[in-house]
Amino acid sequence: MAIQESGEMYLETLYILSQENSFVRSIDISEYMGYSKPSVSRAVGILKENGYVVMDEDGYLSLTENGLRIARKIYERHTLLTDFLLRLGVSEEQASKDACKMEHYISDETFEAMKRHVEKFT
Repeated sequence: MAIQESGEMYLETLYILSQENSFVRSIDISEYMGYSKPSVSRAVGILKENGYVVMDEDGYLSLTENGLRIARKIYERHTLLTDFLLRLGVSEEQASKDACKMEHYISDETFEAMKRHVEKFT
């Protein structure tokens, strides 16, 4: 099943937050993303139903193997695309915004080509 862009964003956020703190709750995602608690709760429920996220009895969220795979992929894309745009002279704020849009739509083929190009020149 294909995951929507918003789902990818939630998984990426959970991944980022879990790198900083091993205990992440929906409220942490809400604060990080600037979304309402009910919106995050709905999204987390959908991610749980689809097997991307699990919640323990204390309300702490973890990525499943599939969730982690997608989150890492999106995070890698965001990081590389931001860096690529910065190297082109785009401002940091705009590079991050544009990378956030591009990371969900760029093909694997194009992303891998960009990755090889960046690795070649670093």
